[in-house]
Amino acid sequence: MILRDMSRKPKRGYYVKGQFVAEGSELDLELQAERTGGAPSKTELKKESADLQKLGEALLTLRSELVERLALPSQLLDALAELRRITNFEGRRRQLQYVGKLMRKLDEEQHEAIRAALSEQQGGSAQQTLALHAAEKWRDDLIASDDALQTWLGHHPGTDAQQLRALVRQARKDGQPTADEVSKGLAPRRGRAYREIFQLVREALDDE
Repeated sequence: MILRDMSRKPKRGYYVKGQFVAEGSELDLELQAERTGGAPSKTELKKESADLQKLGEALLTLRSELVERLALPSQLLDALAELRRITNFEGRRRQLQYVGKLMRKLDEEQHEAIRAALSEQQGGSAQQTLALHAAEKWRDDLIASDDALQTWLGHHPGTDAQQLRALVRQARKDGQPTADEVSKGLAPRRGRAYREIFQLVREALDDE
């Protein structure tokens, strides 16, 4: 006698030409695609709608010149302007759905152009961050070492050496912690010279 494991639940499915097709199986998905003519499922449509809403909302972060370059429909631009003004949660949610609806009217080429503009802006932000870090490092090195000052003047002969030396001397003086700061473990105060060195360095690096 063959004993069967009665604890195992039978798979849900159906038969096609005498063959059992389990629900959710690869064959089941293929057959569903054939029946719908390859049309996307409700789940796929829902995900696409959510993605386009996010892409539309991301347009709010784009710089104005990048938005102008995209030549978006005025209806979408008006909807985005309204979305920017709305602060109420429910109102914003409804407006975002409307933006998503308008985004679906754009073709894939326009969607890709929006993604490219967002990537371009992000890349520009990364370059600005690197430039900021470079200026901060030069500022700290100049205050910490006379060798760095000579190196800077060698690379940037157009710098007003007398002005930079005076700023460095003042920044070093300002950066000396007081006895009270030392006792309390506080960081030394940063004076105007500290900020002016950064500004001088940043402008010189931007001109390179």
